[in-house]
Amino acid sequence: MAAEPTDRGSGLPDEAGRGLYLAVLARGGRIPLSTVPEQDRAVVDQLVRVGLLVPNPIDGAYVAVSPRAVGERIGSEMRSAAADLLWRAERLPADLDPLTRAYDSLPRQADDPQRATYVHGRERIRHRIAELVSECKQEMLTAQPGPRQPATITLARPQDLALVQRGARMRTLYQPQVLAEPWTLGYAAELTEQGAGLRVLDESFERMLIIDRAVAVVPAADDYSRAAFISDPAAVAFLVKTFERDWARADVVQWAEVDTPAVAASAANRVGRLLAQGLTQRAVATRLGLSERTVAGHISRLRERYGAQTLFQLGWLMRGSRRD
Repeated sequence: MAAEPTDRGSGLPDEAGRGLYLAVLARGGRIPLSTVPEQDRAVVDQLVRVGLLVPNPIDGAYVAVSPRAVGERIGSEMRSAAADLLWRAERLPADLDPLTRAYDSLPRQADDPQRATYVHGRERIRHRIAELVSECKQEMLTAQPGPRQPATITLARPQDLALVQRGARMRTLYQPQVLAEPWTLGYAAELTEQGAGLRVLDESFERMLIIDRAVAVVPAADDYSRAAFISDPAAVAFLVKTFERDWARADVVQWAEVDTPAVAASAANRVGRLLAQGLTQRAVATRLGLSERTVAGHISRLRERYGAQTLFQLGWLMRGSRRD
């Protein structure tokens, strides 16, 4: 096994160290130990650790060493360490194989085809989903209604990229409001480039995740603090058919070319169309998967555009504009 890098190769000198090294060179590449001020001792020690200065006990001086030689030595140590890490990475699956087999043999309620397992707490739900995604070998189907939070996208990106890069298929359904979210657009463009499929469906649908058509995850509480992990084959097959039906009706999106301002205007227009149909603000929010606060913002802008004082008046004016 390759040797660990020495402490001398642990880093390069900081600005003070570089300045002192240049000062030593200006004095001919040698500086007596006795002439080093107390306040410079730490900087000298740093240069010694790096290898740019070497103490010579015979004449009691520090002698400058060629940075070229130091660079070659540090580079060699780094390459050796990198080779060692690669070797360890190659060995890792085999080293963990006994533990993996023991884990796979552990009876889990989620694998019981006769029932669903309920997991409480968002952190525990995320952890179990991360386990399932890491074990996914063929396909992951997800339906994600409503807006996506930047923190959620940040967590999902490396996990989902790893999934598609190892050859598994990934398809995701969103609602149109994500087209106004720059963080979601960037994520979707990156995943699409890697071969994933992400579409937009301008309808109401439920949140779910299906792994390898064997395990489905659906909410078991309105605030998503409880989830059901379902492995009953008939139930999973039903959810897959539901997803496929929605997928066939969804729109393909060129994620890298989305015009965000135009999308925002389109979202306001969708709110207006539902108001014109007589839906309440809360009903519009539920239908579009938006928060009531977001819908209220769209309504405020629509009132200003149409000069409406009340929600009823706005709906009436918008019905009139649709007939024109």
